[in-house]
Amino acid sequence: MRVAIGSDHGGWRLKECIVAYLQEKGIVYRDFGTFSQEAVDYPDFALEVAEAVRSGEYDRGILCCGTGIGVAIAANKVPGIRAALCHDTFSARASREHNDANILTLGERVIGNGLAREIVEVWLQAEFQGGRHARRVEKIAGIEEKYCTKVQKKQLL
Repeated sequence: MRVAIGSDHGGWRLKECIVAYLQEKGIVYRDFGTFSQEAVDYPDFALEVAEAVRSGEYDRGILCCGTGIGVAIAANKVPGIRAALCHDTFSARASREHNDANILTLGERVIGNGLAREIVEVWLQAEFQGGRHARRVEKIAGIEEKYCTKVQKKQLL
């Protein structure tokens, strides 16, 4: 498994903790930054990670900011991305098993390092169950396709 990871300044410390976890477990990853607590704009890092996952270069992504909300909103603008904000292991497991989430978002100001490590472990180990859940994920993709088609038509006018 290959993991793309990124954060803004508000999630930098949590990202560093997760990077240490990935290293301990021997999981291949790429850190897309940021690399300090200097103020940056979270959409920039969310977009890089989301594009890396969408392209297939990375299997999954992890994004951190102060709350996990901003990076989730930004990442979910990229077609094919299903970013899930999780602050407990139950939601993390369900996001993979039921929603085939390909990006996990976490909030440094919401959870501590220990819980974050547990969430990441559960999320990385969980697999999409398919079945009735696949139909729902396909409907999400259909919404994306419908919207993209409308936007493209408007651009042609």
